[in-house]
Formats: sequence, structure tokens, C-alpha cells
Amino acid sequence: MAKTGIIGAGSWGCALAGVLDKNGHQVTVWSIVEEEVSMLSETHEHKDKLPGVKLSEKISFTGNLKEACGGMDLVVLAVPSAYTRSTAKMMAPYIRQNQIIVCVAKGIEEKSLMTLTEIVEEEIAKADAAVLCGPSHAEEVGAFLPTTVVAGAKTKQTAEYVQSLFMNEVFRVYTSPDVLGMELGGALKNVIALAAGMADGLGYGDNTKAALITRGIAEIERLAVKMGAKPGTLNGLTGIGDLIVTCASRHSRNRRAGMLMGKGYTMREAMDEVKMVVEGVYSAKAAIALGKKYQVSLPIIEQVNRVLFEDMPAKEAVTELMLRDKKMELNDLEWEL
Repeated sequence: MAKTGIIGAGSWGCALAGVLDKNGHQVTVWSIVEEEVSMLSETHEHKDKLPGVKLSEKISFTGNLKEACGGMDLVVLAVPSAYTRSTAKMMAPYIRQNQIIVCVAKGIEEKSLMTLTEIVEEEIAKADAAVLCGPSHAEEVGAFLPTTVVAGAKTKQTAEYVQSLFMNEVFRVYTSPDVLGMELGGALKNVIALAAGMADGLGYGDNTKAALITRGIAEIERLAVKMGAKPGTLNGLTGIGDLIVTCASRHSRNRRAGMLMGKGYTMREAMDEVKMVVEGVYSAKAAIALGKKYQVSLPIIEQVNRVLFEDMPAKEAVTELMLRDKKMELNDLEWEL
């Protein structure tokens, strides 16, 4: 049995708490919101963010960060990406040397253009930062439906330790050393999912969705590989796998926000309606900045930014994508004649 702390009591933090508890580990979940701690302690159900998923009575909930971090075998950082840095700063005094911290949110910091593990390493230099991601909606993980994810870390030992704690008959965990590729795939797919949602909101069909998914992963891979990621990672669970589920699922908050914008909502109105953090909105500007830095064309992501921040109608953005200059699909292919 391992002592595990989960920092963040949203839908994903609670779902992962259920996985770790199912595997026989001691679980303590922290939230900065006093009312959330009280609700979870009393009902063992997050009625707002994960309704219908009853958590074990063995799981503890606290507002004391030291209690959730200190002396743990594993710490899971599950706050929204926009709060990763501020939360890591608060955690730092309670983290021991080589403490494994697993980042499970998905995003890129807008100002620094850093991934979440890079932020943790900067704020908590003594930590061993890892990542856990893949096609995994909290609603399904919380209900123990079969799910497959990837544990990424700089060392095989750390990745396999994370794998051993989380893996069971309904939650399969692979390992990977390509932390950068995993994090870029996880963050950028949320931006493409906003576009897929916009297409749904406009009433477009399966052809449009398939185009956005396939051309979207091409954009993500171009940028990620230029930054040093491995192509195979973007063709795996944390790339195309995560992109498919986020673009297609009824559980996807990014897709839902995009649908609302396709129907004419502003970005702010859509986020207010979803009532949960829409990670793609926070990663969209960072993605554009990375594209400029590494001189990579990101046409879908560029149009999403224009809808989000320049009030461009979603239908006009789709039209501009369709009328771009003629191109080959794959530039590395050669004609026989």
C-alpha cells in the first residue's frame, strides 16, 4: 500500500482518487475550496463535477496542503493548468527530495510557454516530475469503464512506479520517456477540440469532424517534432487517441464550449455556460506563440484563436480554412512521373 496525495478535487482528481483507492492505496485529496472539502467529506460524491460517482469512505479530504503532500509516496497534481504554478509554489515547502509529482492536467503556460512538468521542475527543483495522460474522461474513469493511459517520466524507474500504482483490470497504463511529446499532445488537442465543437455547433457533419481530427494531429505533430518530441508519441494514445476522444465525446468540455461558440456564443459566454475550466482556451494563445517561435504553420489553431479572441464568427473561420492555398497532403511523398 502506498500513501498518495491528490492536489485538486475536481472531476479528474476525484476519478483518480477512486482508481488509487481501488488498488488498495491510502488516498488523501486536497482542495483549496473549503465548501468542496466539506461536501466531499460528508457525501463522498462531487455532485457538481462528477455526479453519480460515489467515492470510497476510506478516502480522506482536506484543506491542509501539508497533510496532502507531506510524507507521501506519490503526489498527483490535478489542479487546472492555469493554477499549476501557483499551486506548486504552495506545495514546495512540503515536498521532499526526489518526491514524485505526477501532473495530470493538460496545458501550456501562456507567458512562459512551459509545459506543466517544466513548471513543477522550476518551482520545486527537488521534485521528480512525471505525467499521466491519454484518452480518459473522468466520468468514465470514475465509473471504472476500461481506459488506457500513459505514464511518462525522465527515468524508466519513475514511469514504472507510477504505472504500478495506477494500473488495474480497467485502467491500463503504458510507459514512455517522451514527456514533452505527451504533454504537447495533451495540451494542443484541446485547441483542436474547440474547433471540432464549433463544427458541431454549426451543424456540420462527420466529414468535417474527420478532417479536423486528421489535419489537427498533423499540426500538433509538426510543432511537437520541431520542439523535440517523437513522432510515434503523437500517433499513439497521448496524441491521436486523446484527440479523437476529446473531439468526439459528449463528456468533452472543450468540444462543448466549441459547440456553443459555433451557435453564436462568445468565448466568455461559452465558458460561463460550461461551468468548468476549458483548458483549450488557456492553451490556444500559447500554441500560436510556439508556432511563431518554431516557425511552424498551425492554420486550424490560428483560426480557433481568431474565434476566441478576435470575435470572428466560427463559420467564417471554417470558410477561410477551406479556401487556403492548394497543397499536397504529405510533403515527403514523391511523384513517380
